[in-house]
Amino acid sequence: MREGLKPTRMELLNSKQKLALAEKGYDILKKKRDALVIEFFAIVRQAKDLRSQLDAQTFRAYRSLALATAFQGELYLESAALYSHSAPGIEVSVKNVMGVKIPRIKGTSIQRNLLERGYDLRDSTAKFDECVEAFENALNLAIKLAETESGLRRLLKEIERTNRRVNALEFNVQPELRSAIKEISDQLTRLENERFFALKLTKQRLARKRESASAAEASAA
Repeated sequence: MREGLKPTRMELLNSKQKLALAEKGYDILKKKRDALVIEFFAIVRQAKDLRSQLDAQTFRAYRSLALATAFQGELYLESAALYSHSAPGIEVSVKNVMGVKIPRIKGTSIQRNLLERGYDLRDSTAKFDECVEAFENALNLAIKLAETESGLRRLLKEIERTNRRVNALEFNVQPELRSAIKEISDQLTRLENERFFALKLTKQRLARKRESASAAEASAA
């Protein structure tokens, strides 16, 4: 018997209950891990698509910036940027995905109409307006990508944590409990056999004593 194990039926019952709980926990965590992995790869595909869109939109934005600069000059672009009434911002909240808290990032004042942008429309050109819109679209995609990649990091961390717990239950906890149950069962069986053998010997001794007493009585008569 290993140290700390007691060869009692109560210990055997407790070990079996712990094993049943460990098996149930293992099944639940394994299903959770598998669901997280499926969700992770679904978001990976989404992130890959967003990354491609952002790369393409960024290229279009800088190309339109070059055209706007050629039409109106760098000085106008710098001065027009200073007239913006409100700077773009973000709002962060939390959403729950399979028990994992993932940031939800939303852009504010990103895509604005011509009047909301602040610069004088009389001095601007269609090229400049297209340039501003292109960068607004690129920023919006960047925010969506940031939310997606942040979610991926959270999911990956949770998958790794859940996988460690699954492995611990599968390769450590359950084998140790099964081994303990076998040791206790074997010990109880051995003790039961010893008791049965001792009882049998006692009965044989008592039978021999009765036979001896009977023979003594017969001789005295």
